[in-house]
Amino acid sequence: MDMRSVSYPRCWLATVISACMLGLPLLASAETAFQYEAPAIAPESASGYTEKPGWATERFAVAAANPLATDAGYQVLKAGGSAVDAAIAVQMVLTLVEPQSSGIGGGAFLMHYDGDEVKAYDGRETAPRAASESLFLNGGGEPLEFMEAAASGLSVGVPGTVRMLEMAHERYGKLPWAELFAPAIMLAEEGFEVSPRLHTSLAGEEKLREDALAGSFYYTEEGEPLPQGHLLQNPALAAILREIAENGSKALHTGPIAEDLVYRVQGHPDRPGAISLEDMATYVAKERAPLCTDWQDYRICGFPPPSSGHLTIMQILGILDRLPALETPLEEDLPSTEWLHLFLEASRLAFADRGKYIADPDFVNAPGGDWSSMLDEEYLAERAELIGEQSVGPDGAEAGRPGGVETAWATQPTQPEYGTSHISIIDEEGNAVAMTTTIEAAFGSRMLADGGTGLAGGYLLNNELTDFSFTPLGADGTPIANRVEAGKRPRSSMSPTLVFDRETDELVASLGSPGGAAIIHYTAKALVAMLEWGLDAQEALNLPHAITLGGPAYLEEGRFPAAVLEALNELGHDASERELVSGLQAIQRTDDGFFGGADPRREGVVMGD
Repeated sequence: MDMRSVSYPRCWLATVISACMLGLPLLASAETAFQYEAPAIAPESASGYTEKPGWATERFAVAAANPLATDAGYQVLKAGGSAVDAAIAVQMVLTLVEPQSSGIGGGAFLMHYDGDEVKAYDGRETAPRAASESLFLNGGGEPLEFMEAAASGLSVGVPGTVRMLEMAHERYGKLPWAELFAPAIMLAEEGFEVSPRLHTSLAGEEKLREDALAGSFYYTEEGEPLPQGHLLQNPALAAILREIAENGSKALHTGPIAEDLVYRVQGHPDRPGAISLEDMATYVAKERAPLCTDWQDYRICGFPPPSSGHLTIMQILGILDRLPALETPLEEDLPSTEWLHLFLEASRLAFADRGKYIADPDFVNAPGGDWSSMLDEEYLAERAELIGEQSVGPDGAEAGRPGGVETAWATQPTQPEYGTSHISIIDEEGNAVAMTTTIEAAFGSRMLADGGTGLAGGYLLNNELTDFSFTPLGADGTPIANRVEAGKRPRSSMSPTLVFDRETDELVASLGSPGGAAIIHYTAKALVAMLEWGLDAQEALNLPHAITLGGPAYLEEGRFPAAVLEALNELGHDASERELVSGLQAIQRTDDGFFGGADPRREGVVMGD
């Protein structure tokens, strides 16, 4: 299918009461298969935790982080669109209504199942050709503070989401490319109500106010964040999306929109970046071989490097499987102290390997020449033997030697990772999508781009390059695998996941989460809860979180009894409480169709028929 085979007049795509229709509401042409209607969806309450019921559907389902985005995907599926079609519509609406988490200025990983094969599509951002391993070092050779690097032109990678979605649509799209942008364009033109989460994110943000475009768009003249319920229109984004709808990804990667992005990155007042027009024009989305791993009665398929998600998740699950089974992994509907101890210890071991070995496979070889060496049964059994009754404690876990070969990489120091949004979709024909999408930290590089339109609003540029190691070398001078290099894709934690029955090959579930490096823990625990403990998707997503990136352990604030925290500290975990805001979405197959869950910590919902 030619994605640009259907072209519509700008007045149709504008979907606002305009002069081109003499003041009458705009209508789709007779040729149009998909006619979007803006839903009457009000923002949820400002609570940080809102109980979700779970949603049963019979024919198809879509789960996303904002009701307006979910509804756009639902309407596409209702019109006969594919799972990929729906994902495109959802992503474009998320660019508008959840700008702090993802958008056309960022990157994404998409897992797709067509009833026969699983495919992995890589839209990860890349470092500019002019980038070097000293990108995030100051004049004295020391790493910059995270926010100094993130809120700057230095952090902006060449975006890949749109080009990747275009690649997937060429193969799996059913509706014309242009039609899939209609929901986001309509909402951008007519306006949407600022949600509690967007308001709260704006209120807690300082650097975004310093950007001239973003400061005037997302804040009042008094510098206050736009209030919850404010009707926000984004004419610049509508114009940009219209160009992409009519001309494909080349509209973003070449011409005025690309020139504007380059101008803003290179013209950052404090720390300009090096993205060029050539970087933009030559970006390539990639199809990669998915990683599918047998675990218990299931085959779990996830994204390969440059994502660390699947490998680290399956190391955690594989190590846990090689430990003595617990009689009570759940106590009073919460993960037990005994299970949390083992989960945190397995996480420490897996993150030690992650920090040393995983990076862009176009630049870094897998241990022993094969990423599956990290999931070898004997190797995981060796790692499981390292777990005892007491924790190894913060920074006590060391990387192993998967493949039995000593690898000349230094371990990357721990540094912040943020952001993202997740989309899960299963269409009426059984095609499935699990897509995790990001601009990295909340509001990315804190730079708003209007595409050169001169109109209010626009889209946010990513700070994805801060997912590289700021420090290029270890203390002994050994290179770090995930250091900055020209054209390289930074290591990610995004973990879009598809699950299958090992015996029947039937699709079981689609799931994933935002949350920086904690994506790995959130997704791993959801898999255990759904597949091993027998919880439904919503029950699994409701469970409280526990994470460690190798150092201290953190329990989700206010969700565990004080005795659990005390017991983990007695075991040596250096545990404390903190807010752990996941954004899990999950759809599982049932005897009657599907059952979807949305994370109670965010605004997402599931819709379907």
